[in-house]
Amino acid sequence: MAAPVIAVVGGGQLARMMAPAAGELGVHLRVLVEGPDTAAAQVVTDAPVGAASDEAAIRSLLAPDGGPTADVLTFEHEHVPNDLLADLRAHGTPVRPGPDALVHAQDKIVMRRRLTALGSPCPRWAELPLEPDAARAALADFLAAVGGEAVVKTSRGGYDGKGVRVVRTADGGADQVAGWIDAAAAGGPALLVEEKVPFTRELAVLVARRPSGGVDGAGEVRTWPVVESIQRDGVCAEVIAPAPELSAADAERARDVAVRIAEGLGVTGVLAVEMFEVEAPRSVGTEPSGDATSSRIVVNELAMRPHNSGHWTIDGATTSQFEQHLRAVLDLPLGDTSPTARWTVMANVLGSTLDELTDALPAVLGAHPDARVNLYGKGVRPGRKLGHVNVSGDDLPEVRRRAAAAAAILRGEDL
Repeated sequence: MAAPVIAVVGGGQLARMMAPAAGELGVHLRVLVEGPDTAAAQVVTDAPVGAASDEAAIRSLLAPDGGPTADVLTFEHEHVPNDLLADLRAHGTPVRPGPDALVHAQDKIVMRRRLTALGSPCPRWAELPLEPDAARAALADFLAAVGGEAVVKTSRGGYDGKGVRVVRTADGGADQVAGWIDAAAAGGPALLVEEKVPFTRELAVLVARRPSGGVDGAGEVRTWPVVESIQRDGVCAEVIAPAPELSAADAERARDVAVRIAEGLGVTGVLAVEMFEVEAPRSVGTEPSGDATSSRIVVNELAMRPHNSGHWTIDGATTSQFEQHLRAVLDLPLGDTSPTARWTVMANVLGSTLDELTDALPAVLGAHPDARVNLYGKGVRPGRKLGHVNVSGDDLPEVRRRAAAAAAILRGEDL
């Protein structure tokens, strides 16, 4: 029997980090990359070039001339035509996660509607009308209802802080997103507005789900420990696993919310549920019984793939998110998600003064021999995710210090 073939759309660092796990499992990875020098193309030998929006390229990825047909199609980003995915699935190609699930990571309005229906704890939100004057009036009404400050988001295309803007009545309200309102009226992404949640920190839960297994064959599900995600300028800079000083009850609640979302949306593969922790319990959502619940957890965003908040699992968990994603989409039994150390901290390398980060390897590995360095092979530009560092240990302040120091060397500091 031939080795399974997994086709992946997207040639960034997430696909690149699937490659070692695929090699260990004996799985053949075929990745549709945006260009021959992308992060994944540097390490995956079977890497045809094509755009994620190119139907012919995706069909060729699945059944190349002279190559084996892929057993399953998966993704390292959500920007794939959903109609094409539905057609592929209808004609027999396993698409995981499926288009009915993936749309919730592609469109924030669709996500909010469904999460609200599932009773998941969400901020107050509203979809803005497409007509500009109506949109301005609706935004003014929403701002008045939530205290004069809110967050406007484009429904599609935003990530790492892009497509997100805080607006305030005192600063002109709709004038701050006038260009987005006009673009939505002209056929661009629709807009939603959410209350600006008074959160104390950001958390994330990673869930893996496969189609079979579990109770009555409903799908085996596993979660990793809840982590704290620390952002700088809208981009994840540091992840602490597990989230420090999170009560057992709140951790259980966060994981329960994430599992309910994974099962409710029918996700196959890894799902990242980004959350806000708030100071006081809030009345949010409903239980299946219809009773209102209170929670210190509010769902912010979803990503239906391996995620930055899970990079710590490469070195800090029994099964990494990348291996788990491959297992899940092939419907193989899922791996143990237990942490292998008391603490693991992931520090992102965001930009660098160096032309080539490998020039810093002697310094960083010499100064921090316990640091696990993962570089993505990307060209340097300000703020770009160029790699990350994982450090594990028993003393959290010291682990954080070492991870930050190692990442600083890779940014060209302290050399």
